[in-house]
Amino acid sequence: METMLVRLKPLDPRRGNVLRRFTYQGIKFHEERGWYRVAKAVADYLRSVHQQPADPHSPLAFDICTEDEARSTEAKEKEAANARKTATDDIKLSVARPAGAVTTGDLPEPAKDDKKPRKDRA
Repeated sequence: METMLVRLKPLDPRRGNVLRRFTYQGIKFHEERGWYRVAKAVADYLRSVHQQPADPHSPLAFDICTEDEARSTEAKEKEAANARKTATDDIKLSVARPAGAVTTGDLPEPAKDDKKPRKDRA
């Protein structure tokens, strides 16, 4: 019997990932538990499940992959979690702008009566 690993995508309301629990064929998927090993037929169904059941344009609810893909996904997530630099890391100097640098605050305000659309914007 061929199996796949599935998990509910991590909670991230900004990206539309809002499901914390989902039940299918008696299997209760919890977001905080992580990966579940399921039969390929169950994984094929879960590929079509969206975060909002009534909205086919909402993000997909599950990550579905093989064991090797799951390992690499977890390694990438762990590496991304440790992306913050510590004081003991070799940190390059961040150079500030010179005192005479022009910024958008130095530009003149556009004239109020200039309401004609420019040719490049029309």
